[in-house]
Amino acid sequence: MNKIKSDGIIFDMDGTIWDNTPVFSGSWTRAAKEMGYDIEFTPKKLMGLFGKTMTDIADACIPDDDASKRYKTLELCEEYEMADLAVSEMDTTYQGLENVLEELSKRTKLYIVSNCQAGYIETFIERSGFGKYFTDFICYGDNGLGKADNIKGLSAKNNIQHPVYVGDIQGDKDACDKAGVDFIWAAYGYGDSVDGYVAKIDDISQLKEIIE
Repeated sequence: MNKIKSDGIIFDMDGTIWDNTPVFSGSWTRAAKEMGYDIEFTPKKLMGLFGKTMTDIADACIPDDDASKRYKTLELCEEYEMADLAVSEMDTTYQGLENVLEELSKRTKLYIVSNCQAGYIETFIERSGFGKYFTDFICYGDNGLGKADNIKGLSAKNNIQHPVYVGDIQGDKDACDKAGVDFIWAAYGYGDSVDGYVAKIDDISQLKEIIE
């Protein structure tokens, strides 16, 4: 396994550091039915949607020509998932995550960039208690920018000279290509394949072996 040097490791959220689909499947199904749609959002279906911006997800999964209603439905999905996550006692982080973060934070700085809604990363930090390992984070919901722009913006803000991004789907790889940063594929996550990477990990614990 190739060793990688980086002065800033940027993490994706869903499918990379945690998996909330067992919690969110009920949240999304309930929201959709409340809005008049007979859609069942199974964990597998959500895995195929997560990673996109929320507007793209709405366009992909809500069968309605009325864009405003599609987006309103996704807003309700977000509202319900955050409410359900707040009361859930399920540990949805991938096994071994804290050990990885603790070890890597001694070698380099850690960041998060996600296409999630505002407040989602903060919820992860609050639930996990892992905020002490991260230097900075940003998401689509904070500024309306896609992942590539936020990777570039966060890197510039924090003067990261050699960033590397850890993500699980092709959309993450595409964003890295646009941002001009190296991509590590978290193959244990939601994506079945990607078209290239500097390293592949089948378990998050393997990050410790490849980051110098």
